[in-house]
Amino acid sequence: MSNPTTQPPDLEISLHEQTIARLKNADAIVAAGFERFPYSFNQTHHAEQLHKLHPAPLEPGQEWLAEKVSVAGRVMAWRDIGKLIFASLQDETGRIQLFMSKNELEHFDAAKKIDLGDIVGVSGHLITTKTGELSIKATSFTPLVKSLHPLPSDYYGLTDVETRYRQRYLDLIVNPASRAVFKARSKTLRFIRNFYEARDFMEVEGPTLQAIAGGTEAKPFKTHHNALGHTFNLRIALELHLKRLLVGGFERVFEIGRVYRNEGIDLTHNPEFTMLELYWAYADYRDMARMTEDLFRGLALEISGGTKLEFEGQTLDFGAPFDEIDYVEGLKKHVPDLDFDPLELSKLRAFCDARYPQWKTLPDYKLLDKLFGEYVEPLLINPTFVMDHPLAISPLTKPHRLKPGLTERFELYVAGFEVANAYSELNDASEQRARFEAQSARRDAGDDEAHEQDEDFLVSLEYGMPPAAGIGIGIDRLVMLLTNRVSIRDVLLFPLLKPEKTATSSEEQA
Repeated sequence: MSNPTTQPPDLEISLHEQTIARLKNADAIVAAGFERFPYSFNQTHHAEQLHKLHPAPLEPGQEWLAEKVSVAGRVMAWRDIGKLIFASLQDETGRIQLFMSKNELEHFDAAKKIDLGDIVGVSGHLITTKTGELSIKATSFTPLVKSLHPLPSDYYGLTDVETRYRQRYLDLIVNPASRAVFKARSKTLRFIRNFYEARDFMEVEGPTLQAIAGGTEAKPFKTHHNALGHTFNLRIALELHLKRLLVGGFERVFEIGRVYRNEGIDLTHNPEFTMLELYWAYADYRDMARMTEDLFRGLALEISGGTKLEFEGQTLDFGAPFDEIDYVEGLKKHVPDLDFDPLELSKLRAFCDARYPQWKTLPDYKLLDKLFGEYVEPLLINPTFVMDHPLAISPLTKPHRLKPGLTERFELYVAGFEVANAYSELNDASEQRARFEAQSARRDAGDDEAHEQDEDFLVSLEYGMPPAAGIGIGIDRLVMLLTNRVSIRDVLLFPLLKPEKTATSSEEQA
């Protein structure tokens, strides 16, 4: 069948008529003695298990009569040739062929009322057909649920991108590649947890609703709590509550959780996304860089089986030592005509106003990242640590111990975009207060992405936070790299989409 959202206008049987026909088939199955909605089915095997038990190549005409199996899944192909039925059943792990014979299958006539997309349970024994394909010769079947709508064509698949995102369940049914992406995502998260727990890090959970949204520069979503009579923010980062735990005495903590930023949507941004943040007492950003390189190299091996990954036609090498570049030196090298120290923000302002008038409304400090994003980021294809960011764009970072005006911070770039951001964490309470006050002044001047002053966090620092390194890793972008997906929506099961318009009653009458 074709994609139900893109049916050709000359289809002989309308979708509504197909649903009616499927409901009649469901009634016929019930009339044959089956439950309309059974409560369970004793599934003994998955398709993948059966193929591993009897790997190809197989000789035609074999039978394993003693090997009784029961499988369950969705019917994806159906060929009725009178007294024989061949079908393909798909479960979570893959597909297995079904062979049904009028002479051996109970309720054979009722089986003819099964439609493509129905979920059924089948019991029987394993055979190979004349072509050598592993199959289940069914002796009984149990209809489990009737699909009331035709599936997208198994041949053409579900190619409409909007439909794939809005109706992810259809995408997962008909596109094995999509299922593989989300299995890889689950495997990625499991590897990350195991990696850090093996190094004595403890997984924790911080609050999603926060009175003050801090930890980065971003505009939050707001929500009102009726019982407390107060407006809260959905968190934009995990940082400040995890640092409170360092103050409390935990030395190695991490959280993997959802964060929310009221920003635009593009290939690498979704307003709701998953972050890992981790804090390591008594370490600095160089320690974190070494551990991060080990993590990414291990992930490449775990997900792809090697240290070289293909991404959008480029080979990414996670096996070699990661490259390093200096943030400021990168700007000097790659921005045309930048022949002065970009840390001199007044000169940078004049330089950018002359060449990039579209940036005139941006604060001076944001020009640094604009230039870096324009001229340097696209060049960072293999894993690259960008080291020692300017203090002006790093309000939570320790000043560099040797380089005035810079901080001990790195970002990890791969394939031209950032996947990790790490600091030697600022633990000077007085300095942090001064920086927050500067951020507050920017907010008062109209910068709604500047940090709010979190007084409770400042008080916690005054009790003493040990020297520490911290890192944030964008899980969604990481999965994009590991699965060769260019859009963040391809690695989110349910990406945020603008709601579809529904017809009003007057529109329907028209």
